[in-house]
Amino acid sequence: MKRKIINDPVFGFINIPNDFLYEIIQHRYFQRLNRIKQLGLSSFVYPGAQHTRMLHSLGAMHLMGEAIAQLRLTGQLISFDEEDAGRACMLLHDIGHGPFSHTLEHTIVPGISHEQISLWMMERMNEEMDGRLDLAVKIFTNRYEKHFLHQLVSSQLDMDRLDYLSRDSFFCGVSEGIIGSQRIIKMLNLHNDRLVVEEKGIYSIEKFLVARRLMYWQVYLHKTSVASEKMLTNILKRAKELASNGEELFAPASLRYFLYNRLTKADFETSLEPLDQFADLDDADIFCAVKAWTNHADKVLSTLCHDFTNRKLFKVEILKDRAQGETMRADYLKKYRQKMGLTEHEASYFIGEEIVSTDTYSPKDETIDILYKDGAIRDIADASDMLNIHVLTKKVEKHFLCYYKV
Repeated sequence: MKRKIINDPVFGFINIPNDFLYEIIQHRYFQRLNRIKQLGLSSFVYPGAQHTRMLHSLGAMHLMGEAIAQLRLTGQLISFDEEDAGRACMLLHDIGHGPFSHTLEHTIVPGISHEQISLWMMERMNEEMDGRLDLAVKIFTNRYEKHFLHQLVSSQLDMDRLDYLSRDSFFCGVSEGIIGSQRIIKMLNLHNDRLVVEEKGIYSIEKFLVARRLMYWQVYLHKTSVASEKMLTNILKRAKELASNGEELFAPASLRYFLYNRLTKADFETSLEPLDQFADLDDADIFCAVKAWTNHADKVLSTLCHDFTNRKLFKVEILKDRAQGETMRADYLKKYRQKMGLTEHEASYFIGEEIVSTDTYSPKDETIDILYKDGAIRDIADASDMLNIHVLTKKVEKHFLCYYKV
């Protein structure tokens, strides 16, 4: 093949090393990721957050190659087939994301995660590629004998996180999210088939964990992002309700399929059509429909769509307790009924509650282990002398009330 390189704004020139990986990149499933924003609706808060799932996946593939090269330097035997399969996993790990990434994950297809859809798409691609993704699927599902390869794909220190923290902080302009991904990768080693970080890398891991916490509350769970996501999910729920009642709604064919059909996991497992339709969905389908619905006769749908399109988003209150939320919800519902002439059910689309939480580091999952010169292994939560590392293991929860201002 001709040498293929991609100029990435975060990591510089990324090489596509062979025809196998280039074929994956050229596949229609992967090309669709260029039409899906990595950060969903975060551009309402950070206008620079316009980067795509494709760019993230290419970056993660690049870091996988860097990590494997480093592990080979430590004496680990990793074949070229294993490297290709690991890189393929990083290209395809997010392939099942729907429009606006996490925003509509359980709205378009309720109860089915993007990880499950990613696996279905990988298996479908594997059939088309005559089984050449067999090893990638095994690594992705943690069924391959070398467990550390799965850790590089999915763990608390995987190539996914190393890329998205660097990439998202770059495009949002949030310097608190900058991490030393190259330094972390240079400190990687193996111990009993598990990834470990050499002792010299402790401070880089500490910075990585702190950066992850700051990015979650400053970007991923920013209250305005949460409010805009709640607004869009309410729009889709209203559209689905109208469709189920026989109302005629404009929508691109693939979106129309999900509006007018109630699909379950069994539907995806027994027919190729749902996955084909999902593979045609991207951000443009949603925006196209939302813009068209600004003129719909239904007052709820048209009002929400008009204001969403013009960034008149839900406001947000951080609640102290559930009782406060119930009181405020009742007050706002009454106001919407009186001022907007809505029924209580219609008014409910103009308000919503979201409980958002994150634990920056969870010792219950696969730990980030530090390897000392004497061969000892310690969890980063115990190895670190930073006072706030144990604080980062606690689950932080915030209760948001999102409401329409009239």
